[in-house]
Amino acid sequence: LVHPDDRIGEPYLRCDPAKVIAIVETDAPDRNSPFSPPDATSRQIAANLLDFFAHEVRRGRLTPQLLPLQSGVGNITNAVLAGLADAGYRDLTAFTEVIQDGMLDLLKRGVLRMASATSFSLSPAAIDEFLDHVDYYRERIVLRTQEMSNHPELVRRLGCIAMNGMIEVDIYGNVNSTHIAGSKIMNGIGGSGDFARNAYLSVFMSPSTAKNGAISSIVPMASHVDHTEHDVMVVVTEQGLADLRGLAPKQRAQRIIDICAHPDYRPMLQDYFDRASRESYGKHTPHLLDEALSWHQRFVKTGTMRL
Repeated sequence: LVHPDDRIGEPYLRCDPAKVIAIVETDAPDRNSPFSPPDATSRQIAANLLDFFAHEVRRGRLTPQLLPLQSGVGNITNAVLAGLADAGYRDLTAFTEVIQDGMLDLLKRGVLRMASATSFSLSPAAIDEFLDHVDYYRERIVLRTQEMSNHPELVRRLGCIAMNGMIEVDIYGNVNSTHIAGSKIMNGIGGSGDFARNAYLSVFMSPSTAKNGAISSIVPMASHVDHTEHDVMVVVTEQGLADLRGLAPKQRAQRIIDICAHPDYRPMLQDYFDRASRESYGKHTPHLLDEALSWHQRFVKTGTMRL
């Protein structure tokens, strides 16, 4: 398998009939609800990422066809996919885990030449579109077992661009994808780690604040870590995009604070980082250990991370 659209092996799954207890026929639809239309924040995050792609193409690090795309599920990634069409990209490919509405739309519009995945997560309207034009999509979609769609060596071999959402990121680039305040689970990690650890580019995206500004998505220390700073190359919020490749920890911290943090929280982050740089136990990745998670504790007690 050297291209996302390669078809290898058998076009069906083998199953020992002796293992089949029963077959239940149903015409009940999937229970997926449509995502909300992209809002201004999602569109700005998408615009920041698309500007970065254009820059990488100009510098010769990406071709106009980019590289095979992997995208997580959600409003922001749907906004990015819509932005690819509006920016004039064509003949793209995807090597991903889940095909959602945005990717189906790109296939329909000819922006994506093909998509390789292991499952669908479609709204009722998108399911109808797929079923009404299944002969068109069957030539442009390959579904593989998860052992292949998420295979680390395949992700690295194909050189994917991984685009996933996050709950928070700390100033050094550690990403929390799953837990609010470190313990309240919001969603699972899915296959994002398989792609982030092996992609040519690993991108994590989020609005800079949540809960009407009560929560900062940029924090001194992540309350839970799903993706370490070693696997996080690019962080994007509506405030801007921080390219962290090749930077030392302190450089990463300053860039994330300057570019990605919301203005309401930027002075607080800068104050923490400055004091940590002066007073912490070590100087390589400065932290004030008695204060690093105080933002989350303040939110739990008062309902806001603001002082």
